[in-house]
Amino acid sequence: MEGLAEQHAHHSILRERILEHWLVGEIMRRLWIAGRTDIEVLRSEFDRGGYDLLLDLGGIVRHVQLKTSRKAGSTNEVTVSLELARRLSGCVIWVVVADDLSFDHFRWLGGVPGEPLPDISELKLAKQARANAQGVKAEKPNFRRLPASKFDRLTGIDDLLDRLFSAAWRDKPEPKVLAGD
Repeated sequence: MEGLAEQHAHHSILRERILEHWLVGEIMRRLWIAGRTDIEVLRSEFDRGGYDLLLDLGGIVRHVQLKTSRKAGSTNEVTVSLELARRLSGCVIWVVVADDLSFDHFRWLGGVPGEPLPDISELKLAKQARANAQGVKAEKPNFRRLPASKFDRLTGIDDLLDRLFSAAWRDKPEPKVLAGD
């Protein structure tokens, strides 16, 4: 049986899916408690546009790139596509968890709703994960390496919702009247 550290390494895609579902569920649960049911969550089939999720709360749209890491891990930077900066209200949510996948904290990079992602174009170029036959890892010109120091640390889901939707998430929307009512 493999240990938890090895499990994280060998099954990182599964871990990312688990944490994505957990995060979306927690966002929706917290909005439900606040009386907000006007949330839409759309998932990108692939992240050509630089984002994994599109969140729409009452017309406030966020394009979200998700990143995950272990609290005990050595990850101190993530790779982000410049395409995210071209998307409406692009942001990066970096979920940091313990080995048992219990939540520790978030790291956040993004502007207020309606504002673009802070400029990342001058940061270091990212490199391919795998080397070519000569052992060289090619640069990825449309991707940048973002160190943890570029992110704000957030401690809970309410802090994250404040960043995603400002204080607007706390306001109950006006009931919609449908034609014929």
